[in-house]
Amino acid sequence: MSTHSETVSSIYQQIVDRNPGENEFHQALYEVLETLSPVLEKQPEYAKNKIIERLCEPERQIIFRVPWEDDNGEIQINRGYRIGFNSALGPYKGGLRFHPSVKIGTMKFLAFEQTFKNALTGLPIGSGKGGSDFDPKGKSDNEVMRFCQSFMTALYRHLGENTDVPAGDIGVGSREIGYLFGQYKRITQRYESGVITGKSPQWGGTWIRHKATGYGAVFFCEEMVRAVHNEELKDKVAVVSGSGNVATYAMEKLRVIGAKVIACSDSSGVIIDRNGIDVDTVIHIKEVERARIKTYLDFHHDAEYIDGGNIWDIPCDIALPCATQNELQQADAITLVKNGCIAVCEGANMPSTPDAIKVFQQEGIAFGPGKAANAGGVASSALEMQHNATHGSGFEYSEERLHEIMNHIHRDCCDTAEEFGEPHNYVLGANIAGFRRVANAMLAFGII
Repeated sequence: MSTHSETVSSIYQQIVDRNPGENEFHQALYEVLETLSPVLEKQPEYAKNKIIERLCEPERQIIFRVPWEDDNGEIQINRGYRIGFNSALGPYKGGLRFHPSVKIGTMKFLAFEQTFKNALTGLPIGSGKGGSDFDPKGKSDNEVMRFCQSFMTALYRHLGENTDVPAGDIGVGSREIGYLFGQYKRITQRYESGVITGKSPQWGGTWIRHKATGYGAVFFCEEMVRAVHNEELKDKVAVVSGSGNVATYAMEKLRVIGAKVIACSDSSGVIIDRNGIDVDTVIHIKEVERARIKTYLDFHHDAEYIDGGNIWDIPCDIALPCATQNELQQADAITLVKNGCIAVCEGANMPSTPDAIKVFQQEGIAFGPGKAANAGGVASSALEMQHNATHGSGFEYSEERLHEIMNHIHRDCCDTAEEFGEPHNYVLGANIAGFRRVANAMLAFGII
């Protein structure tokens, strides 16, 4: 083991010891730190100034209670979080997640990943993440509104256009963003549209934001398949896990470019439609009816539903994990390879386990890590911030601009992997490219 590898291993162990029980955060740290030895060897000033140690410690961690009243008049209590991880490149930027699984380790892992993702966009944004263990599923609009108002009442003093700019994530869509922004406006008596992104285009948002993460993942996948396999996505068979915002618009863009998506899922099961998933139906089910994906059968009788099924068992050319972290494990990766899959592109944050990623890399599968492949959402959010700052129109930020950014991220990852002698290793390329941009800013600012 080289001196630099020993240094990184020691740093990793120190951080794990300081943050016990935060397994997702530990996993995200390991996946990044194991790739950084070459860059420490090439640029020793990073180690001398303890950039890794500084970068792996959040700048601030805010935890607060969120009391709210349900429709029965009962008081409920949830816990809220906001992690400001790194502001070397700009104000903290990252989504809010409302889901029962949310805890401090979840928030830290997501904010840490956001550091590299945001840096890869080349836009002036730092990294953050937040949320609550509140579950909007099954709640009335009024209950969601009351929760959002209480959440923002606790958080608003920590936000600002030049300080911290949240957006949506799992469980936080346009409805929740509207309630959150409305409460911020009510408390502050200021119309600071740039304090939150993911808004409707009618009041400061960009039309592409709703689709950007899913579209961006497909743009990245398209470039990756060309670079690694010299093939096109047209006529490829794809499966996309999830049926939320990211998955839905990834399926839409795959359909537009000529790929055939035959399966999607939610936490209850998997839908298989050999004729091709009807994306409009999925959007109706999830955004209008707010129902389970099984409802797809009511509209398409030839489709098949597998209760509790595993989407990775379905043979495909292209796999896009777009649901949640650690959903694709080693056994799933082996199955995908066996069934002829040639590319896996992450639409969610850290959906593939380290063992699954090793399988893909060993078998020559093109693999796009989430911090690069799903950066389209935060890139479009940064564009929304820009047009809010100038009081411009969100319609000027087009799909073509998103495509340009994703192609830039792909080239940056490719070029960096080539520079360090590992062509098409997008994990190494994304980690080092993102790390160097943040690290160089931190060096320029001195010890802060």
